[in-house]
Amino acid sequence: MILNQIIFSKKTQSKGFEEDKKSEKPLRSVVKALSWRVVGTIDTLVVSYILTGEIALATSIASVDFLTKLVLYFFHERIWNKIKWGK
Repeated sequence: MILNQIIFSKKTQSKGFEEDKKSEKPLRSVVKALSWRVVGTIDTLVVSYILTGEIALATSIASVDFLTKLVLYFFHERIWNKIKWGK
């Protein structure tokens, strides 16, 4: 119920679009991307190791996954920050 109110309540969205658009700085997007990628990379590492049984191969897969998805997530966040819908 509380989550529903936070997501859908107009009362909690008191900022105007211009003010809200400026609240998400690029550095925040980078930190969010890094923290999410750490979680995602650990997942990829574990799954890759389970599937291959080789830690070196699993580490290579997780490393490439970390870099590519970090960049993709950053641009994904910046694009969504410019979209008015749902704000």
